[in-house]
Amino acid sequence: MDALRTPEDRFEGLPGWDFAPHHVEVDDPDAPEGGGGSLRVHYIDEGPADAPPVLLLHGEPTWGYLYRHMIPELVAAGHRCIVPDLVGFGRSDKPTRQEDHTYARHVEWMRTALFDRLDLTDITLFVQDWGGLIGLRLVAEHPERFARVAVGNTGLPTGDQPMSDAFLAWQEFARTTEAFPVGAIINGGCTTALAPEVVAGYDAPFPDDTYLAGPRAMPSLVPTTPDDPAAAANREAWEALARFDKPFLCAFSDADPITKGGDRVFHKLVPGTAGQAHTTIEGGGHFLQEDRGRQLAGILIGFITGGA
Repeated sequence: MDALRTPEDRFEGLPGWDFAPHHVEVDDPDAPEGGGGSLRVHYIDEGPADAPPVLLLHGEPTWGYLYRHMIPELVAAGHRCIVPDLVGFGRSDKPTRQEDHTYARHVEWMRTALFDRLDLTDITLFVQDWGGLIGLRLVAEHPERFARVAVGNTGLPTGDQPMSDAFLAWQEFARTTEAFPVGAIINGGCTTALAPEVVAGYDAPFPDDTYLAGPRAMPSLVPTTPDDPAAAANREAWEALARFDKPFLCAFSDADPITKGGDRVFHKLVPGTAGQAHTTIEGGGHFLQEDRGRQLAGILIGFITGGA
């Protein structure tokens, strides 16, 4: 498939983002067999290399920059912090056609990067937004690699239940809008007003519209009908999560119109939620890592210490 790579100078001087880049290669599913086609996935790897990894998965239309408030807190507490950019986002390669982006491919790209290339085990996972749609599939399909899981402002839709009006409006916007201003969209999903240089940081991976196929495509990949291509796999994932008895923490924010109340299904169905110190983060919007990142990092540190 055709893919673009954002020029490195777009990432220079971003406030709060001075972490060394790392890369792995994942297969290009359109390459001829044996043709060696690949896509580059970028990730941050900070903290002691021999510590169990804390894996932070971003969603749509953000990138690893979303976790810049949390990485130093986790590292200072002695944790190894790994933050990949999804294919199509951040410093990772960006397939240029929206049809190149499928739910199944995004799950496989992350599985390959995190397990086949980095061989991560004993993982503490935190997911938000599309990070949950991808990360919870990985938990369901490879539970042995995870020590504990925390979720915030995310879900695992199967299309069997109606989606919120707020989400359907977002899906329609992404599908039809002429301009897709990533930084402004993220600013609108926060309870705090982002500084112009931070908004520019979220825009940095996307020099022009040719780089935006991933962010434009992802909302329409969320299953909203029972016959969606990803619906069956997500139902199977819920069956596996219903057997997941390792520690599972919910830390949703109180001011997200898209996912508010979504933690209830995890409490009901995932046995690992029992006895955990679940919390509602006050004053956080959809992008709670931006609004309450240091608080969320503290919650994860307490979860690792007390929820083992």
